[in-house]
Amino acid sequence: MKIASSPINSKINNVFIHVKDLKKSVEWYCNLLGISRNNDSVESPVYNIPVTSETGLTLDDHTFDPNFIFKPSNNVLFNFYAKDIDEAYQFIKSNNIAIVNEIERIGNFAYFNFQDPDGNVLMICNG
Repeated sequence: MKIASSPINSKINNVFIHVKDLKKSVEWYCNLLGISRNNDSVESPVYNIPVTSETGLTLDDHTFDPNFIFKPSNNVLFNFYAKDIDEAYQFIKSNNIAIVNEIERIGNFAYFNFQDPDGNVLMICNG
């Protein structure tokens, strides 16, 4: 089978998270990731969270889209990496963030799910 060439790269460039309150969400995600922020630079409709990988993370409040209907995702949108899953879990709990599933362990791999302030489900895993 011949594979056609494509002008599209096989990598995820950016992840968008739909939010209701951009400033609140920027604060929450920056606190979650331990990143400093400049509140003066938070302007609708989007804010790019400064991440340290090729894939970006953008929060979008759809200010300029009057037809947009917000629906939080009950399914995991993506995952964050944490070397120590137990430490990450304690961090989430100590910050009163809603945990959706407790830590699941499969051999050396472990993960758990939690919610952002808008009810979107996210995951933290160790691999």
